[in-house]
Amino acid sequence: MDQYIGKMLDNRYEILETIGVGGMAVVYRAYCHRLKRFVAIKILKRELAADAEFRRRFHDEAQAVAMLSHPNIVAVYDISRGDEIDYIVMELIEGITLKQYMEKKEGVINWKESLYFITQIVRALGHAHSRGIIHRDIKPQNIMVLRDGTVKVADFGIARIMTAAQKTMTQEALGSVHYISPEQARGSHIDARADIYSAGVVLYEMITGRLPFDGDTPVAVALQHINATPLSPTEIAPEIPVGLEEITMKAMASRIDQRYLNAEAMLMDLEAFRKDPRVVFHYDLQSFHGVQPVPEDSTKKLGDTGDMARQRVRTRPAQPRRRVQESEYEEEEEDDGRRRLVVPIVIVVCLVGVALFLWLAFFSGLFNRAEELEVPNLVTQVYNEVLANEELLENFKIVLEGQQSSEEIEAGRIIHQDPEGGPGITAPKGSIIRVVVSTGKQEPEPIEMIDVTNYQEVDAIRDLQQLGLELDGNTEYQPSDDVEKGRVISSQPTQGAKLMPGDTVHLVVSSGPKPVVVPQVTGMSLERARSTLEGLGLNIAHVSEEESDQPKGQVVYQSIAPRKEVEKGTSITLHVSKGPQKPPEPVTKEKEVAVSLPADKETVEVRITVGGSEVYKETVNTSAGELRRTVSYTEGQEICVYVDGALVPQE
Repeated sequence: MDQYIGKMLDNRYEILETIGVGGMAVVYRAYCHRLKRFVAIKILKRELAADAEFRRRFHDEAQAVAMLSHPNIVAVYDISRGDEIDYIVMELIEGITLKQYMEKKEGVINWKESLYFITQIVRALGHAHSRGIIHRDIKPQNIMVLRDGTVKVADFGIARIMTAAQKTMTQEALGSVHYISPEQARGSHIDARADIYSAGVVLYEMITGRLPFDGDTPVAVALQHINATPLSPTEIAPEIPVGLEEITMKAMASRIDQRYLNAEAMLMDLEAFRKDPRVVFHYDLQSFHGVQPVPEDSTKKLGDTGDMARQRVRTRPAQPRRRVQESEYEEEEEDDGRRRLVVPIVIVVCLVGVALFLWLAFFSGLFNRAEELEVPNLVTQVYNEVLANEELLENFKIVLEGQQSSEEIEAGRIIHQDPEGGPGITAPKGSIIRVVVSTGKQEPEPIEMIDVTNYQEVDAIRDLQQLGLELDGNTEYQPSDDVEKGRVISSQPTQGAKLMPGDTVHLVVSSGPKPVVVPQVTGMSLERARSTLEGLGLNIAHVSEEESDQPKGQVVYQSIAPRKEVEKGTSITLHVSKGPQKPPEPVTKEKEVAVSLPADKETVEVRITVGGSEVYKETVNTSAGELRRTVSYTEGQEICVYVDGALVPQE
């Protein structure tokens, strides 16, 4: 048995059972006696607890994660560091991992549900990134799905401290390596965009039912993240909307400068797609894996923020993709032999060309280092004025990365740039500066309340949250004979009401038919008991007879006690009396009674009674010395013998 089961930690947390085992810790279900709630406790494994540096990092990361507070992040409640045990107390999640959910769905989640899940994941990442915390290990195994469809991301900061214990990429890393960014695979410095890449892989897997890269070893998979280009989602599943494919592939761009700048930028596209699934962003998907040309219109002036939106997002029907025919593959096979002969010739020509190029480059100074210039700080500057600055454009190329609303910076001004600018920050002349421009304080559009009556509760919650509405947290559960258990009876506000994003909705959900109070039917006749129970919607499962001193046909037992509440249709077993039982006929027996006669008298009076009734009385001569007499009796009757009125004991 586990050494911690049944143990009380810090005189507060009672360990109840093991619920998970990871490479770093064991997770237990526990009960907090102080706050009267169930929690999850992650206890650091002993072999890792022996490393003082690892323990320090474990607690530093845990304390940082404990500062996070977001509905899509598993909350950390407490951290303890003792001489013998180190543990983290977390929110107990009653749900399954996203990986398990995908397995239940046989690998593929429809794109609408995938959109619902990925939006929550990216919101969680945005919250963590805003506080300087990068997850580093986003994968379906670290994402929990609750019964109501809410997603919670777990294990923030864990990947960072795990690097202290896992220096090499082994088979144990296979589960994570499918989702790591190229820069993680190379061992390079990473930022929040590594999480964006991993979230893109999770979205890719949800909508296609397969991973973008796979291999026999973790190293083989990691190399594909660095060097390979995955199939586009619509090549696997043509029904996937083009806009969602573009979001997926941009998040998964192997070139970090082509990825979403941050979680907020990705959320902006997810929201645009949610509002109109026909939207097409016209991203150059080919540029995400290789050298991307600067768009011709990257320095085009925009009259207003509406122009910016129209440049970046337009709507058109998805174009059919060309499929390779079988005959083309056959032609390729016929050409294989000729190609093998051409390869050596091509290699020789390339080597000669490279040598000539290097010789010319040496004398022409082609490889001279480009001039380093200080990157200007463009934040808060008017975007159109920046595009009109000829001196700036001689030194740098300005590319519009996107636009987003801002409470502080007015429309048309730059709110973010990459790379950052300012004193001491330099870049080669001709470098690209990517900017995000403010659309100003965005007034939210009103939302029309939808009709969610008769929806399954989880579906109603999902659709309302996708609209931008929230639940008030006080869902009512009421009995109903008309609405199936678990479905919505009503909502407040009702259908058609005009709401604003973030407004709350109150739901009333059916708890099933109103419970029936079981009546007392013992003492009733069977006919009356049957009528009473069936009139309330209850069933009589079985009737049996038993001996009883009660009148025949009267109910003497019911399997469900009176006044107990049960669902309609519940079955009850009854026992009915057979009636009073007749006593058995007495069995008559015979017994010979021997009476000793006294010698000092000539005659005596002998009297015999059975059950108090006299059956023999005579005066007898004592000369015989003994009198024998056979009498009849029934079991339980007492036989008494009297000589001259005196009782003579019998054996």
